[in-house]
Amino acid sequence: MGVHIHPTASLAPRALLPGDPGRALALAQLLTSEPKMFNHNRGLWGYTGIAADGEPLTIQSTGMGGPSAAIVLEELCDLGLTRAIRVGTCGALDPGLALGDLVIAEAALACDGASRALGADGLVRADGGLVAALRVATGDGARVGIVATSDLFYEPHPARARAWECEGALAVEMEAATLLRVGELRGVAVGCVLAVTDVFDAGGARHRLDGDGIAAAGERVGRAGAAALQA
Repeated sequence: MGVHIHPTASLAPRALLPGDPGRALALAQLLTSEPKMFNHNRGLWGYTGIAADGEPLTIQSTGMGGPSAAIVLEELCDLGLTRAIRVGTCGALDPGLALGDLVIAEAALACDGASRALGADGLVRADGGLVAALRVATGDGARVGIVATSDLFYEPHPARARAWECEGALAVEMEAATLLRVGELRGVAVGCVLAVTDVFDAGGARHRLDGDGIAAAGERVGRAGAAALQA
């Protein structure tokens, strides 16, 4: 038993890692049969069920931000996890991205405190095998590239976002760099696929998917992640 993760079911060797506990429940119901609650402690809901390929799959929420995500992944690694994919949401930086588009992270810019505290400097690479599997799972339906990981959802300095875009980042989110860095340190394959839920107009105003759109986007990344973990 971990300090924060208290397993009440078996951990699968592979896992999807949404940030949102509600999305973890929705994906467990969508992607697995007979899901059993894996963790309830700290409100970090997790479930283990049988995926479409007949093998177990764990879907464990990480909470918001790098510090929470690092704790969850570290404790899953202690329990025997070998492969994981972050399935989450992001805000577009590249003007070519639209609401609902998918982004596969080849790497993440370590712009957050947690990944840097773990020794990340600049780019943190995703596992190449999982990136390739996500490409196959999404067909031509996803952009592949760099994302920026930030500690802030409400960024008060627009110049930061412009700087990340200049460094090649397609989108910004809050957990990828930390999860990828923990994977590097622990020898666990970690990937990341995201749905664009927020875009910004020329004046900097945010435009966001509605609740149904966010739910549909969560299903898309969940299906992509599950298919990639079957490869």
